[in-house]
Amino acid sequence: MAENKELLPAKYDVNAKWDSCLNLTVRRFVYSSLAGAFGGLLLFRSPVTRWASVAFGAGVGIGSAYTECSRIFDGSPANPAPPKLADAPSKLADAPPKLADAPPKLADASSSQDVQE
Repeated sequence: MAENKELLPAKYDVNAKWDSCLNLTVRRFVYSSLAGAFGGLLLFRSPVTRWASVAFGAGVGIGSAYTECSRIFDGSPANPAPPKLADAPSKLADAPPKLADAPPKLADASSSQDVQE
């Protein structure tokens, strides 16, 4: 009966997705907390600021793991689709205007009054 077991495609295997997300979350939390602790040891003298750097590192790790897990579960708007070629602006529209195409500069009102007097 083990030979007849259907294999799910990776796209629909929720257990594998949860396993990879939990693994990723624990690793990033631990590594970024250690990096925050090491940075706090090098940069700060007060225990409060050292713990704050550990907490900041843990938050960065949790946030990056959350973003990656959202991408794994296909629910993240963080990675938008690249624009289509028809939607992309042309290079001519982005080019600065040439000197001949620039509108003429208007004189200040104060300088025109001085000339009239």
